[in-house]
Amino acid sequence: METVSKPTAAARVLAVRPVGTTAVLAELSGLHDVLALQALLLEQPLPGQVDVLAAAETVMVKADSPAAARRMAARLLEMDLTVQSHAEGKLVQIETVYDGDDLAEVGRLTGLGADGVVAAHTGQVWTVAFGGFAPGFSYMVGENQVLEVPRRSSPRTAVPAGSVALAGNYSAVYPRKSPGGWQLIGRTAAHMWDLSREQPALAAPGDRVQFSAVRELIEVAAPHVAAVDAAALAAQEPGIQSGLLILSPGLQSLIQDLGRPGHAGLGVSSAGALDRASLRRANRLVGNDPSAAVVESVAGGLRVQAVGDQVLAVAGAPSALTVVTPSDVPGPEAEDEETDQSERVREVPMATAFALLDGEILTIGAPERGFRSYLAIRGGAAVDAVLGSRSTDTMSGIGPAPLAAGQLLGAGAATSSNVVGNPELQPDFPDTGVTVLDIVPGPRDDWFDAAALESLCAQDWAVTPRSNRVGMRLDGQPLSRSRDGELPSEGTMAGALQIPPEGKPVLFLADHPITGGYPVVGVVVDHQLDLAAQVPIGGSIRFRWAPGYGLPMSFSRFSPDISQTKDSQTK
Repeated sequence: METVSKPTAAARVLAVRPVGTTAVLAELSGLHDVLALQALLLEQPLPGQVDVLAAAETVMVKADSPAAARRMAARLLEMDLTVQSHAEGKLVQIETVYDGDDLAEVGRLTGLGADGVVAAHTGQVWTVAFGGFAPGFSYMVGENQVLEVPRRSSPRTAVPAGSVALAGNYSAVYPRKSPGGWQLIGRTAAHMWDLSREQPALAAPGDRVQFSAVRELIEVAAPHVAAVDAAALAAQEPGIQSGLLILSPGLQSLIQDLGRPGHAGLGVSSAGALDRASLRRANRLVGNDPSAAVVESVAGGLRVQAVGDQVLAVAGAPSALTVVTPSDVPGPEAEDEETDQSERVREVPMATAFALLDGEILTIGAPERGFRSYLAIRGGAAVDAVLGSRSTDTMSGIGPAPLAAGQLLGAGAATSSNVVGNPELQPDFPDTGVTVLDIVPGPRDDWFDAAALESLCAQDWAVTPRSNRVGMRLDGQPLSRSRDGELPSEGTMAGALQIPPEGKPVLFLADHPITGGYPVVGVVVDHQLDLAAQVPIGGSIRFRWAPGYGLPMSFSRFSPDISQTKDSQTK
């Protein structure tokens, strides 16, 4: 899919850029048009529309298929935003104590002094433009530019929850303790994110915010947040009568399903299984719904014991599956004791449904190839859903905690069939050699010259140990940008190849931040994300330009003719 553009016109989409195979990025002239397009798309979704994410000067639209994404480009260019009369968002009042560590510095940078900063911050209405790197973190734009300040040269490793801050032309409130480089001017007791509310975000995109200065804050008990708390969630629940006792979680084992799309505007990524095909296969084998929750385990070592008779299947990275039937079943604390001579040991195959009888123990060995395994229990893993999904989001802390030794994981009722599936063949999984991934150019390949783009696809990029579910950090010869300056934050997605200033790509995976300010040179085609997720630490990736999606912009400029583009997108 090519970048599509049209002559600049008031209240219209200026250009549409592809973001991989299943999303497009609409460029607009300013925040007013961004909010107008967002409101129009939420009120009248395009065919195949899955999610909408507004940013500083763009709106990203995710589709349910490559065909739907191709059709969206022409439709977006035809929209007349001048006739869009969207309702003004609600007004949110936030009481603030202005005693931030950077208040004096902001006063110096702006020339307003500390009192002038407070007056300017409280004297205007701020509009929430888009969500940020954490649920409830909202980028707010003011009515003027008097408080425009740079980020701190050295980011803080921990910014307290409730901190009111400035950076660039934006203001924001940190919803939780996290690293950050914004200038801190005050603090509030307002809970910016609360899953017990019908609308978890206190201030959602399109809402208006009025800050008011107070001398002290009335502290309110913190709301319940479904965050990662291993100690609390590892406790056994007395109501569970059937399931799996976790004897050892291995390196990391998480509950995952197909994710929670549709909440990008709140700063919440889709999360979900990194290898979606393996999750579906495991569920299919035990007769579950395709989206039932399973256990995603990394690099082997997961060891579970049946509580009641269970039907299981393991798909994904091929590994040895060992079942032990002990005469005297040990608890988790006896894991290192010598094996009882009367134990019976058997091997079970991958991608095949099998019974794990009450008291039997299953161990998943280290993968022979690949990196991630998916253990499905008939009925699905019985954990609470958060925003419609049971997935753990390691970036935001939403969803169940990582599995812990001693935890009892219940079996649910998410079945779709009364029978189990036949054994299935699995695809080839990558090893520590080179895995080739196809990428679609853009949306910001024009930030790099032809030499950098050639280097991107001419070398093997090593997957480093710093990789995780947020993204795969790659090592190789750095890429140089062809332009200076900073890119306004814009939406991003799984599969995006973001290039930070050091020049080494980060391949975003399911728990990636919703927005980013580094240019994305290309996006892995959607159907190869499962393959990317199985590349092990120490393996290598080589990228190539996906056939049928054009050359990068630094190699050839695309025609701005709209009619020609519309014809090409509907083929």
